[in-house]
Amino acid sequence: MNYKENILEAIGNTPLVKLNKVVGDTEALVLAKVESFNPGHSIKDRMALKMLEDAEKDGRIKPGGTIVECTSGNTGMGLAIAAAVKGYNCVFTTSDKQSQEKIDLLRALGAEVVVCPTAVEADDPRSYYSVARRISEETPNSYWFNQYDNLSNSQAHYETTGPELWEQTAGKITHLVVGVGTGGTISGTGRFLKEKNPNIKVWGIDTYGSALKKYHETGKLDPTEIYPYITEGIGEDLIPKNVDFSVIDHFEKVTDKDGALMTRRLAKEEGIFSGYSCGSAVAGFVQLKKQLKKGDVVVIILHDHGSRYVKKVFNDEWMQKHNFLEDTVREKSEVV
Repeated sequence: MNYKENILEAIGNTPLVKLNKVVGDTEALVLAKVESFNPGHSIKDRMALKMLEDAEKDGRIKPGGTIVECTSGNTGMGLAIAAAVKGYNCVFTTSDKQSQEKIDLLRALGAEVVVCPTAVEADDPRSYYSVARRISEETPNSYWFNQYDNLSNSQAHYETTGPELWEQTAGKITHLVVGVGTGGTISGTGRFLKEKNPNIKVWGIDTYGSALKKYHETGKLDPTEIYPYITEGIGEDLIPKNVDFSVIDHFEKVTDKDGALMTRRLAKEEGIFSGYSCGSAVAGFVQLKKQLKKGDVVVIILHDHGSRYVKKVFNDEWMQKHNFLEDTVREKSEVV
């Protein structure tokens, strides 16, 4: 019989799928690493399990303890799934710009969720970083995982995502395209691939309102680059320790609108129901595709699943509200 001992053994080994229509006229082979095949429907399952296992090994968390984390949703899902299997409690902080679906999913897995304001500085006591830190300090036998600075995050991708891509492309990968938030995926995966072939180009996708691109180019955190944006899961107003800028060759910024529209195109034209940052990653590739040539093999990480965004990106009224759709939304009475 072929079966898993528990759901955690189903993490990883996700498929590569060729993109055809949304990438337009390019002679390169463009492949999507569809991470929604993980149990928690996102790439964050990989690093969530790695962070927990490493914390268990060195005693940072004890049996029956409480996992505390600040999350946009997906890392929380991965930790909540691992906690359900291993017997931990979970308290997550998130920002009020995250979709209600993400919050409901975390609660469905038994987690307590504290919603914090988005439009505050990272060191503000109301921010989801600061609240997570305070909760961990006040809760006995708890540990704040801090995915931004916990290097088990990038190590998970060095150990799993990078080797999978090298094997799946038979070592022919020439470009890696990744949306960057905490930086774990791009840094760990990119580091592994560049050890195999230093000529592989690693492109990070950023969003307007995030400081990452400017920091990569100047080494300075420019506060004028930081302002509220709608895209979820990528971009930062601080510099996480997991971002290894030496691995990243270029950052490309994508607007909220272009990311949202491409997310919808992925569903309608490729049949891939993916998340908001996935659309941003593909849109970023399209902006850069003129640099590619025949024989290039590009892998774009599609981080998560579209179910997190049904009431946002996949909702016409929400899209219209943000001026992302040019056509008028039909009245409900007109819908057959």
